[in-house]
Amino acid sequence: MSTFEICVDSVEGTLAAERAGADRVELCAGLFEGGLTPSIGTIELALRHVERIRVHVLVRPRGGDFIYSPYEVDAMVRDVQAAVTVGAHGIVIGALTPEGDLDLPTMRRLLEASDGASVTFHRAFDMVRDPFEALEQLIELGIPRVLTSGQEETALAGAPLIADLVGKAAGRIAVMAGGGINERNIARIVAATGADEYHFTARVSSDGPATHRNPVPRMGGVLSRPEYQRSETSPERIGQIIGAVRP
Repeated sequence: MSTFEICVDSVEGTLAAERAGADRVELCAGLFEGGLTPSIGTIELALRHVERIRVHVLVRPRGGDFIYSPYEVDAMVRDVQAAVTVGAHGIVIGALTPEGDLDLPTMRRLLEASDGASVTFHRAFDMVRDPFEALEQLIELGIPRVLTSGQEETALAGAPLIADLVGKAAGRIAVMAGGGINERNIARIVAATGADEYHFTARVSSDGPATHRNPVPRMGGVLSRPEYQRSETSPERIGQIIGAVRP
């Protein structure tokens, strides 16, 4: 049976995923940046309030590429240790070299810091030079799971490569398809890839609760949603997406 992981950025999103029947969450902050390390307070509260669902914590210090300075690596090591210390079930990590290979020294440091927690190599995998070589290296490192869109913008577009990776993995590592998965395309992605696991967000926009509003200032960059609009995890959409492939 397929495993479903929901990318969330809050305690509320974690609990919504649990209510909707998901198996696991990837807990992040900064989804507009592609996901960043969440605060320790958010991690602690999510773990305190869940009953069944597993909580895997993304450790990524900034947006942009996956080539990290020594200071950034040190910070990631500390963040991994902190997440594991408060009880995170898993850690989501990834690091590359400028040449597009796995940064093996950094990965070994992060794995050591994970102290036995389940590890996912995130979509940095979609930026590697040779995905099949990288897959074998992840297996050698003992990493149990890799998230990929098949090096395309969406998992549907990358389905042929994902299917090839599933075949090459041969059960030695779980291949988790992610990227643009929704209730309209998940059945096609499952059929085309045969992936072990599926990762999606199931977000909806809603109006925030502010009654006093100043429409002039913007707190983010030029590409930003309206200041009083919220983006939230939708348990209804999670149920619809899972229900499209799981009876």
